Amino acid sequence: MPSGYRHSRQDVVYEEDQYELTEDGRIPIPYRRTAKYQDGNTIDWLHEEGLERERNHALQSQAGVRGILLPVLESTRMWFIVIMTGIGIGIAGAWLDVLVKWLGDLREGHCTYGFFYNSNACCSGLDAGEVCQAWQSWGDYFKLNSIFGRSLLQASIYVILAIAFAGSAAALVVTYAPHAFHTGIPEIKAILGGYVFDAFLTPWTLLIKAIGLALAVASGLSLGKEGPLVHVACCMAYFLSRLFKEFRHNEAQKRRVLAAAAAAGVSVAFGSPLGGVLFGLEELDTFANESDVMWRGFVASAIAAVSLQWVNPFGTAKLVLFQVTFVSDSWRAFELIPWVILGVIGGVLGSLLIRLNVEIALYRRNSILSKMPVLEVVTVSAVTAAVSYLIVFARVQTSELVANLFLECDPAKGDYHGLCNPTATMENVFLLCLTAILKIVLTAWTFGLMVPAGIFLPTIAIGACLGRAMGLITQSLYRAHPTAWIFLSCPPDPSVRCISPGFYSVIGAAAMLGGVTRMTISLVVILFELTGALSHVLPIMICVMTSKWVGDAMGKDGIYSVWIAMRRYPWLPPVDYRDKGETGANLMIPLSRVISIEEGVTTVRDLRVLLKTHQFHGFPIVDSHGEFVGYATRQELIATLDCLQLNETEEDMNKKCTFSKNRLRIPAEERVDLSDALEDSVIQLRKEVPQELVVNMFQKLNLRQIIFTHAGKLTGLVTKRDVVNLLTSHFPHAAALAQHPPHNRHTL
Repeated sequence: MPSGYRHSRQDVVYEEDQYELTEDGRIPIPYRRTAKYQDGNTIDWLHEEGLERERNHALQSQAGVRGILLPVLESTRMWFIVIMTGIGIGIAGAWLDVLVKWLGDLREGHCTYGFFYNSNACCSGLDAGEVCQAWQSWGDYFKLNSIFGRSLLQASIYVILAIAFAGSAAALVVTYAPHAFHTGIPEIKAILGGYVFDAFLTPWTLLIKAIGLALAVASGLSLGKEGPLVHVACCMAYFLSRLFKEFRHNEAQKRRVLAAAAAAGVSVAFGSPLGGVLFGLEELDTFANESDVMWRGFVASAIAAVSLQWVNPFGTAKLVLFQVTFVSDSWRAFELIPWVILGVIGGVLGSLLIRLNVEIALYRRNSILSKMPVLEVVTVSAVTAAVSYLIVFARVQTSELVANLFLECDPAKGDYHGLCNPTATMENVFLLCLTAILKIVLTAWTFGLMVPAGIFLPTIAIGACLGRAMGLITQSLYRAHPTAWIFLSCPPDPSVRCISPGFYSVIGAAAMLGGVTRMTISLVVILFELTGALSHVLPIMICVMTSKWVGDAMGKDGIYSVWIAMRRYPWLPPVDYRDKGETGANLMIPLSRVISIEEGVTTVRDLRVLLKTHQFHGFPIVDSHGEFVGYATRQELIATLDCLQLNETEEDMNKKCTFSKNRLRIPAEERVDLSDALEDSVIQLRKEVPQELVVNMFQKLNLRQIIFTHAGKLTGLVTKRDVVNLLTSHFPHAAALAQHPPHNRHTL
């Protein structure tokens, strides 16, 4: 055996990668026990957890002071990654806000005393209502007196810069980092579930995602930065984890770090540290069984929020741009009626947006648009900018629109485009509804373009427009009929404010976001942290509950689950599956369709041909009588064969492959021992077990396959892919956007 290799049970790796050898010959600390996972595979959780237990035992078994210091050092490395990720994503998210604000404002004008100042920084220090002379529109800069000429110039620069920003973002993504497109949350959910996709977390992807995100958001496309910030945070954590050998070789620990990073990403995106932790618990399904993972996520979220507030990107010394003020801290019972109606509207429109987005994604994949991604982005950005410029509420950046819709009318702060004008209520309702409809169409098309794109903020904007319209209608009815019985809880004088249209915007945003993402607890927490609406949590909960019920009645899956299904990621949704009397036999791949390796019969040549012909994840091993011997993954078989370094001679190629004690029946010179390629832990069931039990075992134990046997003989098997297909069978477009079409059910 050549030097530099160690070959024992399940150990086929370079020795320097497997052990951290001590100078005095003490207990070595293991790093991995399997060959490196390839992108597209899923990790063996049982194997990785076993490896971690062995490593912890080895650390604690060191003699003397080493036994105390090594576990502390191990924990310190973990906390270093968590803390640095929190600081990094907090600072990056803050400066991203500053860059987006400056680029977005550049489309409308510039600051006379500093080109790199955005409108807020340029006009800071002014009293409410005071005109800012330092901020100059492009029409003023070029000294155009004609109204038509000024409007034409403003619109032209607005559209041209939008096209330039969006086109640049698309060109960067297509040319340098194709994985930087979209939101990234579906992929992160799959990765945290055990899917191996290291190419999605590279430093190059991190750089392009951050730059492209700033350009895409500033272009005015109907997208947000919230979801992509989760991807950016995970890329940071992955880069930091690569600095330490134990994290490079421990897939389970790597995913615990990524879970904490995802929570920090949500914390920065919304200025919601608690919401980030609950998002990981509810949407990413990573904290449910491990309190230490939740604790790390909590710390990362808090540190990220502190870093964000330290940079103070909004100039308000607050975590978020949105802040809701209310007429009073109480609400009236009659308001539940319009709020429940908003919940129903959010559920219906959320489901409609998902279906529209799916149909557009399928059209894009199957049309010529798939070959022209940059041109599509440029076209959509041009249409978005041109149409949005004509509608006053759609012209500004989405975050600014939402911030103004959440605000209550205050004479000291001015009137945002006449929203507080009681004589223009119907006109405002029409414009708000028109803006919402426009953003639904644009968001459905934009979410899937080859640019970094989140769906949180545009969805919030759609709901905020509809909520503000509902608030204006309710307020108008109260002013018209102040003494009606339904308004008895309000003051009889309509000049005294009773209804808060700004809070109706919050309710509408919650309803729409709930209908699109199907989030519940984390959504409520994010919204009251986002707006400070702690006294109005109950109405938000009622609205989110209504939205989810209506949305689930129209379709089971939220937007992220739909994209996971379309891209065919092996992710198991945490649903309570109930069979209808089916057994494991209805789900398993029967023996007649299973490609197996016959011990003592299959030669080395046959095995190499088998591995070359079939790209399956693994193969069951049986003896000549059909008795089940074990299960070997493709990676382990290849690694073991390479380790043996057999020659291409006829003698070596005709040697029989053995995996068990049956090898004793074959002379040593006529066989090769591949028993080290067998899996340590293989779960066997009978095909008569309930299908529900099979699905639950995959969900709870994170299995990759289950073998079905009877009296020791192989009868079939089921893989994680089969369970995924079962749980997504209700969705007609599963695997429609997969990178590689499925070849056979017997794959993972």
